[in-house]
Amino acid sequence: MASLEEFRSRWAGHVPGIQDMKARYGVLVPLVERPEGLCLLYEVRADTLGRQPGEVCFPGGRVEAGESPETCALRETWEELGIPQSAVELIAPLDLLTHQGGFVMYPFLGVVDPAAAVCPSPAEVKEVFTVPVDWLLAHPPTVYGYDLVPQVGADFPYERVGHSKGYRWRGGKVTVPIYDWPDHPIWGLTGRITRRLLEEMG
Repeated sequence: MASLEEFRSRWAGHVPGIQDMKARYGVLVPLVERPEGLCLLYEVRADTLGRQPGEVCFPGGRVEAGESPETCALRETWEELGIPQSAVELIAPLDLLTHQGGFVMYPFLGVVDPAAAVCPSPAEVKEVFTVPVDWLLAHPPTVYGYDLVPQVGADFPYERVGHSKGYRWRGGKVTVPIYDWPDHPIWGLTGRITRRLLEEMG
């Protein structure tokens, strides 16, 4: 028989997470000073990667066992761009993103020392580029969207839960902002992070 002490022991000190999320990702949102002003630094993923080849992203990756999302973001920045942790000043964690694919993304805003050499890993990064923050603020994204429509199997036992087959399942909607930076459109989760960051600056 389950006891109260078992519940206390199991849940004492529990740090809440997000239910049904199978993976966590940490990403750095890098600011860097350039002659043209303050810029955001982006990567183009290598064409040889199995997922999202050739797409624009921020440095980051999957959080490993025993690692915090913040540590992950800094580690991945080093592995992908050769920028050491010592050259990054973290400013703040940004808003989390949850994804219908079953993962949560933890973005961290940071400033990269402009003297730090950027040495992209060819296995992961095809190209690196910067976009002036002033340009992004002056050219807001075009925002598209699509519906997430529940597709419930014919074998769902409606009568067992006290409802008819006309039950109104709740769907959702995903927004897709697109920044038209020449040759490198910024969109998807990267576009969403960029948009949310700059909304707070407007």
